[in-house]
Amino acid sequence: MLKGLDPLLSPQLLSTLREMGHGDEIAIVDGNYPGVEHARRLIRLDGHGIVPVLDAVLSVLPIDDFVPEAIFRATVKAERDKLDPVHEEMIDCCAKHEPHRDVTPLVGQDFYNRVRAAHAVIQTSEPRLYANIILRKGVIYPKAAGEHVKTTVEPFDY
Repeated sequence: MLKGLDPLLSPQLLSTLREMGHGDEIAIVDGNYPGVEHARRLIRLDGHGIVPVLDAVLSVLPIDDFVPEAIFRATVKAERDKLDPVHEEMIDCCAKHEPHRDVTPLVGQDFYNRVRAAHAVIQTSEPRLYANIILRKGVIYPKAAGEHVKTTVEPFDY
């Protein structure tokens, strides 16, 4: 356990998030998603629903602001604009962390193909159907001129 970090952020997940570079994508999928088949790297978070996992990931992951679309959700079959309650919850969670970003719906194979290309997939135990989302990693900007930037770490500074 670490202070200030959601306990859902397992060591494997934190390592994966840290290894990702700008523009890399990570998918968070429900319990029915074919994660083993589609994932280049699979992280299992069994026993947890998608919204708490999404909230934990967004608490540490910057979202890409270099592109117009950086958060994508699965759709209910081919109904691009239909929102199930789980989609509304995911959109609300994203708005809490990224209030100026929209969540873009991707239909069927467009969503699947993007997951297959993702850096990693987090498989949850979410039982609701179509509860899948993709996040594109952004950057952490350096501090502005004049702000103090600590360049060295003193081993005895507490």
